Amino acid sequence: MLLAVLLVAAIYDVRFRRIPNWITVTGAAMGLALNAFLFGPPGSWFSLAGVWFSLRGLGLGFGVYFLLYVIRAMGAGDVKLMAAVGAMVGWQDWLGIFVITAVLGGVMAVILAASHGRIQKTLWNVLFILTEMKSGRPAYIKKEELDVRSPKAMGLPHGAVIGVGTVFFLVLAAHFTP
Repeated sequence: MLLAVLLVAAIYDVRFRRIPNWITVTGAAMGLALNAFLFGPPGSWFSLAGVWFSLRGLGLGFGVYFLLYVIRAMGAGDVKLMAAVGAMVGWQDWLGIFVITAVLGGVMAVILAASHGRIQKTLWNVLFILTEMKSGRPAYIKKEELDVRSPKAMGLPHGAVIGVGTVFFLVLAAHFTP
């Protein structure tokens, strides 16, 4: 179910630069239902422990990505997609997915900047963002291109990055888990 949600979200994000609510809400509901079922004792169809497991993942995913949305570094669909991922995998695995997705997103952003001949400009923008954050100001106010919602922004479909990052995490977890 997780891979199906991520595949559909990635395709939508690459093609249309948005992730529809029907994908993210369905993913979150499936995560809640699946974990409520899986965490139950044998013969049971429902477990509050499973719901709690799912809600903690959903809350962490939503909370972290909502902060990125507030500073306009992420779109709303990305926030809801990571909440859905959290609902399916729980908060502990979500943290691993987040780290791998962040690293992978950084690498992909460097590749995108290099392919557009914008490495130096991108590095200056990163320094500008850090300076503005240190001062408590959102960077997008002074530079429109730093607002993920701006047509001047050089965009990367983060839904696809989330999908690839999650697959990397699953492969690593399967390989290194005893």
